[in-house]
Amino acid sequence: MFVLAETRKTTRGGDVLSVAPRSISQKIYAGVVKRVIDLLLCVVMVPLLLPVLLVLWLLVRRDGGPGLFIQPRVGRNGKVFQCFKFRTMVVNAEKVLEDMCAKDPAVAEEWLKYQKLSNDPRISKVGKVLRATSLDELPQIFNVLMGDMSLVGPRPFLPSQKALYDEAGGNAYYRLRPGITGAWQVFGRSATTFKARVEFDEAYDRKLSFVSDMGLILRTVTVVFCRTGK
Repeated sequence: MFVLAETRKTTRGGDVLSVAPRSISQKIYAGVVKRVIDLLLCVVMVPLLLPVLLVLWLLVRRDGGPGLFIQPRVGRNGKVFQCFKFRTMVVNAEKVLEDMCAKDPAVAEEWLKYQKLSNDPRISKVGKVLRATSLDELPQIFNVLMGDMSLVGPRPFLPSQKALYDEAGGNAYYRLRPGITGAWQVFGRSATTFKARVEFDEAYDRKLSFVSDMGLILRTVTVVFCRTGK
């Protein structure tokens, strides 16, 4: 494939970055085709998923808390957007985490390093099932319709995690819309360091194509049924 001679530029929270050029076919796919495919698939999927979304929302609501968990995430060009997920944690999750970190230095160290806990007591019973099957991500299909996300792309991260991803060289997070699924979710899942997560998503950006996106969607189905998520 022909490669453009100039370097591409993208924005990281106000900073302009020079990054490796894309091929002409990748530029066309990333600029237009990928978004069109997202919209077409969402138009087909949303009516089919609405009954499932309603049932899951009611199950999550059984403990009296909200059905959705809405949280700011960083997207393309460093734009912060509100990301939708089904709530998978107990209502007072932040207080539980604060108390755990204060009482156990090992827990505090694990959270600081991975931003996750291997045995997280904050996760509800319904939440464990949703996370294991990745069904907690389903509401993000509305983020795709709104233009903040793509069906496939880098993992959306928290504004508070920006320094960690930047330090690991995560430029792909600013070049592309974040995805409901992607290379890290399929191949790395939750058992990876920040550096490994970035490597998965940077490799995805370098190999960006329709074929790779369809392959990741199919692999996602396999991963979900194997229940390898955390």
